[in-house]
Amino acid sequence: MSKVMSDLRRTPLYHEHLKSEGKMVPFAGWEMPVQYPAGLVKEHECVRENVGLFDVSHMGEIEVKGGGAIAYLDYVTCNSVASMKDGQAQYSALPNPAGGVIDDIIVYRFSAEHFLLCVNAANADIDFAWLKEHERSDAEVTNVSDQYAQIAVQGPKAFQLLERVFGRAIGIEVKPFWFVQDVWRESPVIIARTGYTGEDGVEIFVSPEKAGELWEVLLQKGEDLGVLPCGLGARDSLRLEVCYPLHGHELSPEISAIESGLAWIVKPEKKGDFIGRSVLEREKSEGAQRALAGFYLEEPGIAREGTEVHSLDGRSIGTVTSGTRTPTVGKREGKALGLMLIERKYAELDTQLYAIVRGKNIALRVVKTPFYKKKAA
Repeated sequence: MSKVMSDLRRTPLYHEHLKSEGKMVPFAGWEMPVQYPAGLVKEHECVRENVGLFDVSHMGEIEVKGGGAIAYLDYVTCNSVASMKDGQAQYSALPNPAGGVIDDIIVYRFSAEHFLLCVNAANADIDFAWLKEHERSDAEVTNVSDQYAQIAVQGPKAFQLLERVFGRAIGIEVKPFWFVQDVWRESPVIIARTGYTGEDGVEIFVSPEKAGELWEVLLQKGEDLGVLPCGLGARDSLRLEVCYPLHGHELSPEISAIESGLAWIVKPEKKGDFIGRSVLEREKSEGAQRALAGFYLEEPGIAREGTEVHSLDGRSIGTVTSGTRTPTVGKREGKALGLMLIERKYAELDTQLYAIVRGKNIALRVVKTPFYKKKAA
């Protein structure tokens, strides 16, 4: 094994990936499966049509406890934690003073004095250090990442599979962005109706010791439903079709939450100050200089991350943040797609622009997003 791979961390499901012949690659300091023998396209289609499993145990978990937990979290995040109820999950972000996004996160409320934050793997240490820097005596911040593995079960048949495994109708009991606590084979689990694919489903927090067993049971019980293990490649193509941002691409400390299209989770009306408030409040009311926009290429090719975008008069107006040809939308439209961060005045629908791909001008058109919406139940 190479020195590079041997330095990487492994999730509790590492040996399950090897059993399924997952192709392991470095990702955010972890050794993760990018795809399995079925391939990215089959895995992607499986989630759109049936049900897929993802190992998301590399994600970080940070606990916040104490009488001042709500006030503390309302200061370090841009969404309104005070508006949450027990058992609710909330998509949010950690802004910096300039309004940039240190990370996008999900906040889970167990009680007024107990919260769990799920953070991106690449940013887990950065997030924890940032949260500790702003820690208060009445809000204790603890990194509990080693206490959890995570399995995402995603797709239109996810709830059929979950009922077989947990014996309860999660799809009826649990609304989107809510969660329940349960016990599976004498081990506590958290089942949250969240995901990163644009399909219905859940993310299950389970002890590292039980993760492999649960993974195997999900595969066994879902065999007749067409279940497949899915890798990072399908996770990325699925999220791009529904325009979910990825930190390091659509989100970064240098891109404001408003520019990233996250105005809907910025709540300047909430009580008290919060980090980045003055910038985000102004940009939300007046508009930011740049905007995130979706595009289709009008010619053959792919405009990948970092590709320059020019106006028709040849001026550089921004860059592509994510771009590829995805299985579902690529088949439907016959075109490559992507997201780009460009000067706001060029982000109007049907605006014609150019991507500079290998030194050539490739025509693109600003289109409505998301590119894909899940089928009605």
